[in-house]
Amino acid sequence: QVQLVESGGGLVQAGGSLRLSCAASGKISSINRMGWYRQVPGKQRDLVASIGNSGSTDYADSVKGRFTISRDNAKNTVYLQMNSLKPEDTAVYYCYGGTWDGRGLYWGQGTQVTVSS
Repeated sequence: QVQLVESGGGLVQAGGSLRLSCAASGKISSINRMGWYRQVPGKQRDLVASIGNSGSTDYADSVKGRFTISRDNAKNTVYLQMNSLKPEDTAVYYCYGGTWDGRGLYWGQGTQVTVSS
């Protein structure tokens, strides 16, 4: 099993920045790709950004150029630096970890990000 604990959410004005952190514990060796999804009430959970164990990254078009995902394997932690935040970025952000064999998907508890206009 893998446990994921997020931190860093909060309230920020449009144009501001936040950094989310996701600390992993447990069977870390089983995890390949990690990243962030976000969800607003009544809508599906959408991928924001992901990063592989080798450092390869992927971003949703809506956040390219504004968000940066990074990974510190020594600390088993993934970060999401969010700059130039917009009100439409308001959501609950969930950290996830996917296993090498593709069979496992772990989720954090979620952290609220609210961007005021």
